[in-house]
Amino acid sequence: MARLAAFAVVLALLTWFLHRRLVRATGMSTRWARITDALLVLLGLLTLIGMGSGEIFPTSWARPVGFLGWVWLASWLYLIPGLLIIGLIAGINRLVRKRGGQPTEVDPAKRRTLQLAAAAVALTAFGTAGYGVLEASSPRVTRVRVPLARLPEAFAGYRIALITDLHVGPARGVDFTRKVVEIVNSQDVDLIAISGDLVDGTVAKVAPDLAPLADLRAPDGVFGVSGNHEFYADDGGKWLDVWDSLGVTTLRNSRSSINHGGASIDIVGIHDYTSPEPYEPNLGKALEGRNPETFALLLAHEPRQAIEASELGIDLQLSGHTHDGQMWPLRYLVPLQQPSVHGLDKIGNTVLYTTRGAGAWGPPVRVGAPPEITVLELIREP
Repeated sequence: MARLAAFAVVLALLTWFLHRRLVRATGMSTRWARITDALLVLLGLLTLIGMGSGEIFPTSWARPVGFLGWVWLASWLYLIPGLLIIGLIAGINRLVRKRGGQPTEVDPAKRRTLQLAAAAVALTAFGTAGYGVLEASSPRVTRVRVPLARLPEAFAGYRIALITDLHVGPARGVDFTRKVVEIVNSQDVDLIAISGDLVDGTVAKVAPDLAPLADLRAPDGVFGVSGNHEFYADDGGKWLDVWDSLGVTTLRNSRSSINHGGASIDIVGIHDYTSPEPYEPNLGKALEGRNPETFALLLAHEPRQAIEASELGIDLQLSGHTHDGQMWPLRYLVPLQQPSVHGLDKIGNTVLYTTRGAGAWGPPVRVGAPPEITVLELIREP
């Protein structure tokens, strides 16, 4: 509730800014000014409902109502900078006229230009967000071959489906989960790996949206680890209990062994980098007592966990979290926190694959970072 209240304050300030730039600065007529202000307030309320969906408000009514609010929020990424640029140009123009001794009042022709510029920015922002809704709605399958130096011969050609970042709850529900499950099952992989952030919300309100996970099928099973969002609105351990009840083997700073063709590898899983007590990640504990000669596959939500993984002898790490920025140009900020943004990489001696994830956090919008379910084929490095 406190987070929602804080966001409400920020939302009110930004709505006031939009009023100033869209209504006051463009000199709208009284009628259109009232319509625009009413729309800004309504969209702000819908955004608040979307923010609370799955955590404070039941998704049965809050999700469809709040969906539009989430899309409105996504448009801000392009709307607010565009309006700031228009305001900056107008301000510079006024300053030049003032220093030149010219009148600083905006004449009708320039006012019309200002209105057209604001309208163009608004249409571009709304159009981009609308396109992003379509892009985010259909996860695609990305196939990647992963060369590995210590992979046992019996595991050459072994196929893993990697699922992360569904973020069901506020804007997506059971139908989206079912779509992901159907796509994964159609790939006929050997093993399914889940690297966290399946939900946003509480167990009481969102758990039914994960029910289709019980239908996931792979010969060597389904393994999963928590992400950071499992801990935002509820206890992450309770969420992992839900996964267990759906047939997912949750790895909680622990490991399991996979046998294939007479050989074996260790599959290791740790909690997210930012998990609170008593769920802090502990890779050392997970690896305790294992044979270091055995190939080790690590499930860890964040790519930055590969730094420790390399130091402790992990061969391959599968992660998500970054969304590849989710909405352009945010991907250029991700490297400030993570050593890899998307795709195949190498951190020290550990091969790392970071998937964009199948869903979207917050707004159900992706721009320039399409959602993916990754199918990895393990091959022996020449």
